[in-house]
Amino acid sequence: MKKIKSILALSFIALTLFSCNKEEETTQSGQESLKVTPEVLNKISSLSLNNSDVQVIKHTKLDGSIEDAFLVEGDIIITQDQLNKMDLHGGITTEQYRTTNLVSAPRTIKVVGLSGTGTTALTTNMRAGLQAAINRYNNLGLSINFTLTFSSSTSGANIVVRRQTGSAGGVAGFPSGGAPYNSVTLYSGLDSYSTGVNAHVSAHEIGHCIGLRHTDWFSRQSCGQNSNEGTAGVGAIQIPGTPSGYDATSYMRACFSSSETGAFNANDITALNYLY
Repeated sequence: MKKIKSILALSFIALTLFSCNKEEETTQSGQESLKVTPEVLNKISSLSLNNSDVQVIKHTKLDGSIEDAFLVEGDIIITQDQLNKMDLHGGITTEQYRTTNLVSAPRTIKVVGLSGTGTTALTTNMRAGLQAAINRYNNLGLSINFTLTFSSSTSGANIVVRRQTGSAGGVAGFPSGGAPYNSVTLYSGLDSYSTGVNAHVSAHEIGHCIGLRHTDWFSRQSCGQNSNEGTAGVGAIQIPGTPSGYDATSYMRACFSSSETGAFNANDITALNYLY
């Protein structure tokens, strides 16, 4: 989720609102192999993603290698290969928005939270938040369910959750080939917030991994903004039983507050049951 950028202009908001990610540093233009070209922006727009602030970042993969990737909407990582393969088929389902790249179901998704003494190991607070998030997903009885192990080994993992130095928040990506995105990065600043906030951010980023979009695409109101991300001309099909306007407590809002509990609201539950 995109961080609040104008501290002075939004100082009254910054006291209570925090984004779900710390944006990584962009690479120098002379060094990056990826370019934010008009073609890239058009493809991102065609997927109903916000193309107003697309960046090229150095993304650390699970094996420790570095790859160039696009950072979209502040907390969505998309590689060039993934972007080439993504497409819309029949529009986007809303009000809890999703991509058309969903996880094949039924299936069990193995989540590993990194443990140990290294810099990527989750703190006790992060681990408690991640466990709460996984429990909330599993308590819904969806056609996908999650197992959670805390380990320094990522063998067999479908999603690896790790820590990285940065401000409060996290990043993830979208599913590909019916499988969830394979990693969630939680930034170290989260450790200074409650277990509820950690649960909220973990659940939100896992939501992206299984194909969910931000719910306030039409306003980014949760970030104190008034910015319509647009529907790229493909429209939006509302999920029955969910509101069409701003949902102030959805866990998939673009930005979150310091008072989050990590709980899903009734509309989140309706949407998750509709998709899975």
